[in-house]
Amino acid sequence: MITHKVKVYPSKAPLSRTEQLAWQIADVAADNAAVDSAASEMVINRLIDNAAVAIAAINRAPVANARTQALAHPRANGATLFGIPAGQRFDCEWAAWANGVAVRELDMHDTFLAADYSHPGDNIPPLLAVAQQCGRPGEDLLRGILVAYEIQMDLVRGICLHEFKKDHIAHLCPSVAAGLGAMLNLSADVIYQAVQQAVHVGFSTRQSRKGEISSWKAYAPAHAGKLAIEAVDRAMRGEKSPSPIYEGEDSVIAWMLGGKNAGYEVPLPAPGESCRAILDSYTKEHSAEYQAQAWIDLAFKLRKQIPGLKAVREIVLHTSHHTHFVIGAGSGDPQKSNPDASRETLDHSIMFIFAAALHTGFWHHLKSYAPEVVKNPEVIALWKKITTREDPEWTRRYHSADPKEKAFGGQVEITFNDGKKHVDEIVVANAHPLGAKPFGRADYIRKFEMLTEDLVLPAESKRFLALVQRLPRLTAAEVCDLNVLAPPAKLTCAARDKRGIF
Repeated sequence: MITHKVKVYPSKAPLSRTEQLAWQIADVAADNAAVDSAASEMVINRLIDNAAVAIAAINRAPVANARTQALAHPRANGATLFGIPAGQRFDCEWAAWANGVAVRELDMHDTFLAADYSHPGDNIPPLLAVAQQCGRPGEDLLRGILVAYEIQMDLVRGICLHEFKKDHIAHLCPSVAAGLGAMLNLSADVIYQAVQQAVHVGFSTRQSRKGEISSWKAYAPAHAGKLAIEAVDRAMRGEKSPSPIYEGEDSVIAWMLGGKNAGYEVPLPAPGESCRAILDSYTKEHSAEYQAQAWIDLAFKLRKQIPGLKAVREIVLHTSHHTHFVIGAGSGDPQKSNPDASRETLDHSIMFIFAAALHTGFWHHLKSYAPEVVKNPEVIALWKKITTREDPEWTRRYHSADPKEKAFGGQVEITFNDGKKHVDEIVVANAHPLGAKPFGRADYIRKFEMLTEDLVLPAESKRFLALVQRLPRLTAAEVCDLNVLAPPAKLTCAARDKRGIF
């Protein structure tokens, strides 16, 4: 890996193109480096994971609405939509839009946390859609996904967005553009222009993840993917971009991030070095914000050790800055303690999540957010007793570059009415690569089968799983079959409607 130092340059001292971060990103995308075998296998896991969570969310309102928008844009030899027969095709940017919302809706696919947050699996829907429309074989799709993961995760390692209240899709839009450039075998110059356009249009604020969180949380990454496809298309036609997009005097670092005196360090693969960042990402076993994963596992353990939850006076979760301020009491969001809050808010409330997991002993993408749990008086009573506190040591471990120290959990301190206390801790979720039960291929398949069993016929499930595991050898025609069909009776909003403009 090569660490690239990034800072603002005044217009009177122009920075050469090859020294710009966007060019260095393009260089990685245009470099035909060898594919790492372990990384290749992980791409297959991620495709299985994405399909699982997308089908599980297929009939939720945001997903169904996005699908009806895509249905208004049919195209012969276009891209496929989750749930819809593969014979029906649609403009790739709209297929990426609808499928991206489906993948993101349940907040249950993969994650990477470093200087900022990310769900790198969000790269897959736009890349798959363009691969289908442009007739790319499995090996090209594989390479594009690896590059997209690499770029997004390396940006996340080096540039913090949330510190300046910018949404993390600002790193997703350029990573999709880079992945598309790699998949389509574009030149570094074209990819450079596309990446800059993607960065320019990809910035938005974190209000989508603040206060009363709405369905836009699921739409935001799909929007980034759609914008990236359009940026690549323009660059392929010869259009240029604002430059330098990161280092310019009036560009994103100067005015949207750390300012004109800020400096960042972004690691990227050296020439000829394989893109392996995907191996540092981790999926979710539970449908909730990633920083809640370990706490759910700890709640299951504690439930077996605490005989009576009504005897609990107070629960304090000592945890990292990120957990405390994003999904904990440090956020200052009263909605996180409101039983009438949206599902999108509840899956970002560690107080609710820990209470519900501790009370019920299970976590389910539907049942755990149902009224019988959220409005259960006993759950609410427990919920109100839970708070979070930032602990400097857990914050340090959260940011540690040493995998043996990396931590996404914390310490729980439970005080009972009689004054006695129970203390325990968890470092990472069970499914994490360093957890008690790291996810492997069999776990991804089990997750797929569990989430889709009521929505997909057994033969269709078997067909998809067999096909996706041959990814590097798939023909362009077979890539178009990397879709999961739901029986018509199981699918709402399966036809174009007239509610909107399209």
